[in-house]
Amino acid sequence: MLDTELKQIIEITNKATKAPWTSYIEGRDHTSGSNFIMTGVEEDRDYDIDVDRLREEDQDFIAMARNTLPQLVDEILRLQKILNDNSIPF
Repeated sequence: MLDTELKQIIEITNKATKAPWTSYIEGRDHTSGSNFIMTGVEEDRDYDIDVDRLREEDQDFIAMARNTLPQLVDEILRLQKILNDNSIPF
């Protein structure tokens, strides 16, 4: 993955509403209302993302991606640093 791609992912992630995001599916996670993604946590909630005409699996993926993408980028950067620190000059 190119550095520019990682920087773009970091930039977009930093602009998004802060994590965690939790997917709520009507009938699975609650009994009335519609499907939505809750941003924040109960004691520090931001807005709810109303979801209309989205597959439940895609909604779950979007919420999961917001929560885990920063960790994945951090791990890539950590591994790149290890590789760079241990590289043998030619």
